[in-house]
Amino acid sequence: MAEWWRDAIVYQIYPRSFADANGDGVGDLRGITARLDYLADLGVDALWLGPVFASPQVDHGYDVADYRAIDPLFGTLADMDVLIAAAHARGIRVTLDFVPNHTSDQHPWFRTAVEAGRGSPERARYHFRDGRGPGGNRPPSNWCAVFGGSSWTRVTEPDGSPGQWYYHLFAAEQPDLNWANPEVLAEFCDVLRFWLDRGVDGFRIDVADGLIKDPAFPDTPDGSPIIPKGADSPVHEVYRAFRRVLDAYPGDRIGVIETGADDEIVALFLRPGEMHLAFSFRFVHAGPDAASLREAVTRTLAANAPVGASATWVTDNHDTTRSVTRYGSLTKLVGAYIPGERRTKVVTAPDLAAGARRARAVALLLLAVPGAAFLYQGQELGLPNVDDLPESLLQDPIWERSGHTVRGRDGCRIPMPWAGDRPPFGFSASPRTWLPMPDSWAGLTVEAEAADLSSMLTLYRDALRLRREHRALGRGALRWDEAASPDVLAFDLATADETVRVVANFGTTPVTLPAGELLVASVPLEEGRLPRDAAAWVRRRS
Repeated sequence: MAEWWRDAIVYQIYPRSFADANGDGVGDLRGITARLDYLADLGVDALWLGPVFASPQVDHGYDVADYRAIDPLFGTLADMDVLIAAAHARGIRVTLDFVPNHTSDQHPWFRTAVEAGRGSPERARYHFRDGRGPGGNRPPSNWCAVFGGSSWTRVTEPDGSPGQWYYHLFAAEQPDLNWANPEVLAEFCDVLRFWLDRGVDGFRIDVADGLIKDPAFPDTPDGSPIIPKGADSPVHEVYRAFRRVLDAYPGDRIGVIETGADDEIVALFLRPGEMHLAFSFRFVHAGPDAASLREAVTRTLAANAPVGASATWVTDNHDTTRSVTRYGSLTKLVGAYIPGERRTKVVTAPDLAAGARRARAVALLLLAVPGAAFLYQGQELGLPNVDDLPESLLQDPIWERSGHTVRGRDGCRIPMPWAGDRPPFGFSASPRTWLPMPDSWAGLTVEAEAADLSSMLTLYRDALRLRREHRALGRGALRWDEAASPDVLAFDLATADETVRVVANFGTTPVTLPAGELLVASVPLEEGRLPRDAAAWVRRRS
């Protein structure tokens, strides 16, 4: 099918946490292959695999030491070949996480650059600068790293003297590449070809808008880096080159960019000749309420329309608090007994029941609006964030880089629960997993939810089946119902053959649904009406 990506359902797998086949407590490629039937039954069109390239794992694979090798933690190139073939046999495409902004400091290029010394061609592949102050002992600028601290780290020169500084947007172990150097573009185009030749269907490009830095590296008022990404930025030449590589292969291979920029900037990366899809983080940050969700949809569609790009919708991923927890914005008081004190400290906790109910409603919006939808593993189970991991078990580099002030993203990366009534819930043969799983997930396993007709998994399976059967869903022209109350989101999705009305009630009272065939509701109706924090799809009569 031509341009399959325009309305695809893409399932994001965080490889460490999906399924462990070799019993070491960490997910791997063979584990993913063993669970492909589950994904086919769920009804996804493609997979997005988190980074599995050879890496020291300082940032869990986002520090790549060899872009053409699989890290032994996850398996081998042969395992990847088997996974790709098995997925294709089930009609599922495979896309990979691609990290062009930086390499690992263990990458041969960087190690050679340090050894080669000042002014060498090897150092020109990265951003090496002399320091400021006496003996160059101060960083070249005041730019700050995303993970905390300075963006500059000093090397020791081959003669043992204190040397130049190199720039890193993230951790010191992730030196940024100099994309003004033509060797860098040539190398990464070749890396793309390496994987395309093995049958990969596309790439999700990490930090896609961050490749180009102001070469002067001037101080800024708040230490923020200057990263040109407007219409005239050289970064767009990079993506035009990537697009030429993708277009040279059959089968509609794609590029998906990650950027936190404004909608209008995002659209620049989707112009003809550049990338196919870009994440819209407006949907992640919205709601759950009618006004913010409508604004997210409206602004995304409006920004993409002039360049003819399909929208991309997402509520959960490996970097965000899971939506069940985010949406539990109604708080309840929890008594926390403090030993040695006569009082009970009052703390707040998310209302996970309310969060799950709202997540069910937003799921029907996510899967209905025109465009592609990305699901994060466990989202279809309604997994909450795990925010009470002991500090000694935290793995995210943000924890250390922030001086133990920011806990990081481990809470959304807990391994997937498959079956059984206690950890590790079928994820691994090892009782000790790389991040611990809570006992409370016994009712949230795939096994438990598959047997429950009212579960989140059943809702997702039903909704994805209906989306395939009714082309208006995810594809139809969207028209808002302007007569709906402010707390109700209502719109029609129309094709030449049918119209589906989508209604989401975020008000306090039930609402009457329009006449027609009820396709699905996120919760049971109340006397034929849609209750609060609920959504429904209705096929309307002509």
